[in-house]
Amino acid sequence: MLRKMRNETKNSHNPKTKSPKFATPTTVILVLLTLSSSTPLYSSSSQPRPPPLPNLPIPTSRQLSWQLGDMVMFLHFGINTFTDSEWGSGHAHPSVFFPTRLDASQWVQVAKDSGFSRVILTAKHHDGFCLWPSDYTNYSVRSSPWRSGTGDVIAELAGAAREAGIGLGLYLSPWDRHEECFGKTLEYNEYYMGQMTELLTRYGIIKDIFLDGAKGKEEKNMDYFFDCWFSLIRQLQPEAAIFSDAGPDSRWVGDEAGVAGSSCWSVFNRSAVKIGDPDNDAGYQRRGDPSGHDWLPAECDVSIRTGWFWHASESPKSARTLLDIYYNSVGRNCLLLLNVPPNTSGLISDEDILVLQEFKELRNAIFSTNLAENGIPSASSTRGPQFRCHNVLEEGIYTYWAPEENQFDWVLYLDFQEFVSFNVLQVQEPIQMGQRISEFHFDILDERREWKRVTSGTTVGYKRLLRFPKVETRRLRLVVDRSRADPLISYLGIHMDPFSILSSIPGTNLSSQPYVNGSYPHRNGSQYHFNASHAQSNASQFIWQITGNHSQVSTI
Repeated sequence: MLRKMRNETKNSHNPKTKSPKFATPTTVILVLLTLSSSTPLYSSSSQPRPPPLPNLPIPTSRQLSWQLGDMVMFLHFGINTFTDSEWGSGHAHPSVFFPTRLDASQWVQVAKDSGFSRVILTAKHHDGFCLWPSDYTNYSVRSSPWRSGTGDVIAELAGAAREAGIGLGLYLSPWDRHEECFGKTLEYNEYYMGQMTELLTRYGIIKDIFLDGAKGKEEKNMDYFFDCWFSLIRQLQPEAAIFSDAGPDSRWVGDEAGVAGSSCWSVFNRSAVKIGDPDNDAGYQRRGDPSGHDWLPAECDVSIRTGWFWHASESPKSARTLLDIYYNSVGRNCLLLLNVPPNTSGLISDEDILVLQEFKELRNAIFSTNLAENGIPSASSTRGPQFRCHNVLEEGIYTYWAPEENQFDWVLYLDFQEFVSFNVLQVQEPIQMGQRISEFHFDILDERREWKRVTSGTTVGYKRLLRFPKVETRRLRLVVDRSRADPLISYLGIHMDPFSILSSIPGTNLSSQPYVNGSYPHRNGSQYHFNASHAQSNASQFIWQITGNHSQVSTI
């Protein structure tokens, strides 16, 4: 009997012995206890870590769509085009308006080919002449000889924009120098809202409404009911982004030169400014407010010519001037609204088109290649796999690097197998999570394996572009020094711009000097500034123009 029990025990541990079909209850309990005490069935460590909390305020979907467009083309066109004026009197006869070759499809195609996401047309300027057949006035295209009085500029532009996939925006001037009821507050506001309703219900989806408070000093005193206008626009065109000095969707940057402040926050207090108030603080409009309660990004408006309407005596700015404007607007967390006025024939002039084509070619030559993609990124810390530092090499704002919480060092590194040369830094934040960074600097590792500062900045926002004389390195780092919350970076780019910044200044040692925004700080306080329009290339030789304290050069 004892021998039989030993044999059964021995066979129970023999792997060749057939296992029982069902385990005993005791065995099942032991297995379950073992599983429950070792590895949980659903481990929290296997779940992705959620994103950090957004840093309020944050943009609406309208504002995000607007900001991602980078550039919008303004089209100043109307009776002023034919009277060679900027502010019409409101007394020019409608018969003056007679564009013999008007082609809205050409306007839209020029905008699209040049990289603009939307177009905005002056549906009515201060003279009161309407580019659509309004039911509320005879001072419109209906009374002109163009299209025998049956034309509608806005309808033609809306159709062309829709076909090309370009967003449509409209400017309806509050100031009307023709309408007799202007000056009677209640009556004119009703008139204005009637015209606004026509524009918002006849032409499909409207993406932008541009408003201002312009009014001559000697004009009749009356109030504009902006809150009523905003409510009407929201009701009829909920996707439309509304621009004015105080928003509600975007704000004026405070000048018409296309230049934002070197610090430019999308965070703002709308209550701090009034629409059309000449006493508004232009500095506040340029820089924004890191303590503000509203998300109100800035828009930089500037014309390709001296005036806003077309004049035969004027010529367009150079492509390199537009490139400089691009750096100081889009490259400073703003949208660029560039005015390109059609001429008296109803077309955008050939010389303007050539400049726009060259402007696009310059941008493509600089930004189509991100040299950072050849590097290997690393970071001081990472919140988790979905927030890895490699995200900064992917275009777009919806993937980003996030550091671990409660850290004091926020650094991104890039290492290269070979030396890389560049002179432009691009940084972007995922603005859907709020604007955070308030101070940063950018270093390279020099030949002595010491960190040398190349440039520094304050705000980043949707996009920050910084230029500096050419540097060469195999290792670089971006250091965030101050931030409203844990910094998040969606894109890091380094580029070569051969058009506006050069590699060396005669008689100086650049390797030991910091550079800010393309300017070299001279000992006597003046600046060596590169004037792109005077650069001449002969192999690697360039001509420099030295100017003292150039008004368009801003330090960071």
